[in-house]
Amino acid sequence: MSRDRSPRGLRRRDRNTLIAASLTALSLTASGCMVVHGEREVLPAATRAEAAKALRQFTDAYNKADKAYDRSLDADHVTGAFGDIDGARLKAGQINSPGGNPAHTPLKLSDAKFTIVKKAGWPRWFVADTAANKGGSVRWLFVFTRGDLAEPWQAAYVTLVAPGSVPEFKKDADGWGEAVPATSASLAVEPQALSQDYATYLKSGGSSFADGAHTSGWRADRAKSARKPGLVTQYIDEPLTRGDYAPLALRTADGGALVFFTTHHYEKETAAAGTSVPSRGADVKALTKGEVKQSLTLEFVSNEVALDPKPGGKVSLLGRIQGLTGAQGS
Repeated sequence: MSRDRSPRGLRRRDRNTLIAASLTALSLTASGCMVVHGEREVLPAATRAEAAKALRQFTDAYNKADKAYDRSLDADHVTGAFGDIDGARLKAGQINSPGGNPAHTPLKLSDAKFTIVKKAGWPRWFVADTAANKGGSVRWLFVFTRGDLAEPWQAAYVTLVAPGSVPEFKKDADGWGEAVPATSASLAVEPQALSQDYATYLKSGGSSFADGAHTSGWRADRAKSARKPGLVTQYIDEPLTRGDYAPLALRTADGGALVFFTTHHYEKETAAAGTSVPSRGADVKALTKGEVKQSLTLEFVSNEVALDPKPGGKVSLLGRIQGLTGAQGS
């Protein structure tokens, strides 16, 4: 049931290859104007002022889109997993409430702490750790990415984590963070393998992940829901790693990494003969194609944030935001 969910991201990669081969980035310094090859030089992804501006621009666009239920209003400021989740939510809202969101309350972010990665090549990215007026006392973690100098900063990952669970990050003398390569062997699980390993764990279990709400707890919940009187639910989990869904890992002070990654999920509910699939509400109906006769297949995208320790440790899931992105009746 897998498909390429990021043609835009793949086109971006091809475009960046051409840009890297023929163009240079200009960087202003205190002594004047200096030409720097952005694809080779190790540079901070953004200034702290630029990061703060990107967060404000995202918040403004997000609030406008939420108020109007119009996904075009924040499309330039979201991408990847969060872009899919946010876009589907707004699409369903527009179908069910064409006049806009009657329950709109503006998102207000505060106490923003930025960890800006210093690295070579694209994408450039940084993490924003904020408080918010929604979700209680949890911290909101954003990852903003940019594929080239001509693009705006976009929120690719947005997760909520418990207070005090955000680790201390490794920083250089100037306060810049360190990106961990996707193929790094310095961690318990390579960042590029986390999406597949998590999908495999959800299906079969294993010892790579520490127990918690998003690991052993989620498996237990699924086991309880798999078979109910007159209804069977099947689960399919897939990795999602290409283009704008690629994992991003930030080195922590203890030598591990905080890794943001994406997974793709399906839940197929099949009713027994003579019964029907339970109604799942207006938002599900708005995103459903086909007629629900005996089965309903729900499609989800999930973005996770995990603590990936040094080899020998277990990966801990700190947060997961999952959103319905489509449904098919049959």
